[in-house]
Amino acid sequence: MSTPSKPSDFTQKLSELEAITEWFESGEVDLNQALTKFERGMELTEELKKQLQDVENRVQKIRAKFDGTAPHQDAEVLEPPLLPE
Repeated sequence: MSTPSKPSDFTQKLSELEAITEWFESGEVDLNQALTKFERGMELTEELKKQLQDVENRVQKIRAKFDGTAPHQDAEVLEPPLLPE
C-alpha cells in the first residue's frame, strides 16, 4: 500500500495544474512551451488521479469495516475442526 500524500502535496499539484490550464486559456501560447506544459499537466493529472484512487480505496475499506462487511483486525481466527483419519 502506498503512503498517503500530504494534503499540501495534493493541493500544490492541483494548483500547478490549474495554473497550466489558465496559461492555456490566456491565449498567449508558445508552441514549444505548450508542449512542455501539456506534458507536465498530463503528469500532474495522473499523479492526482492516483492519489484520489488511493483515498477512495481507503474510504471503501473504512466503510466496509463499519458496515460489518470486512473482518476486524482483532477478530479471532478460527481454525477448521480436524477430520478423523
